[in-house]
Amino acid sequence: MTEFHWRAAEGYEDIRYEKAYVGDEPEGIAKITINRPEVRNAFRPLTVQEMSRAFNEARDDAEVGVVILTGEGPDAFCSGGDQ
Repeated sequence: MTEFHWRAAEGYEDIRYEKAYVGDEPEGIAKITINRPEVRNAFRPLTVQEMSRAFNEARDDAEVGVVILTGEGPDAFCSGGDQ
């Protein structure tokens, strides 16, 4: 099985946007993690803006063929909106 490592993009607060690599070679996998486990990954306006930006980056990146969407922490993928 091939082992890869994740490289995180900078400039995000509520999410992590990462791409998988083996050495310096991209693997075609992006991962967006909602990173607000203290509120069970509830969305707020900033979360939605950052997710939209990350999905657009992945869409426009010819090296990305699949996107994984996940949530940080053991309690919840996402508990809904936190307006």
